[in-house]
Amino acid sequence: MIDIDTYNRVREKHGDYASWAVWAEAADKPKSNMSDMSIFDPVTNPSLLETLRNNVIMVGLNFSRLERNTAPWGNFHDPHPAANDFKIRYAFQGTDFYGAYMTDIIKNFVELKAKDAVKLVKQSPTLLAKNISNFRDELNDLGCHRPLILAFGGDAFDLIENNLESHEYSGLIKLTHYSHQIGKEKYRDEVLTKIAERPSALRS
Repeated sequence: MIDIDTYNRVREKHGDYASWAVWAEAADKPKSNMSDMSIFDPVTNPSLLETLRNNVIMVGLNFSRLERNTAPWGNFHDPHPAANDFKIRYAFQGTDFYGAYMTDIIKNFVELKAKDAVKLVKQSPTLLAKNISNFRDELNDLGCHRPLILAFGGDAFDLIENNLESHEYSGLIKLTHYSHQIGKEKYRDEVLTKIAERPSALRS
């Protein structure tokens, strides 16, 4: 559970690139209601704060395109027809990981090709250090204590593993990226199987 002061503080400071693993229910199509931001209103959705959790952090690499959901908490809630964020919703609904905090390790940087984004960051130690510092600030603002980190794809995983100290998290798990061309059912099976291989990951 997240208290309202923490929620508002994090929204103000990090809401442009962060979000939570909470979505409106899908309707007739798998991608329906992905960008319904009304779920993030604690007044109209009084169960929201009880759903949110700061001991699990889901981390992507960066923004893949300019055309995205720019509302606060809009990251990972992309309504674009080409977006695959819906696979995350399908994968984690009804699990202990629903409600996790979500963010990118490279902030406010648009690049479709992950290898190009990683190359640029690695070529600029200052840029890399800034993004790692920003990530630590998020964890601090969330009141995290050694959270479980779920990294979407090898690039995000490597940047975290190589730049954070192991004592800063309870577990770091590399998950298949949701952009991979596999169905939502197979994606759910893959990520939950990978997490299940670390049964003690949520223990502090």
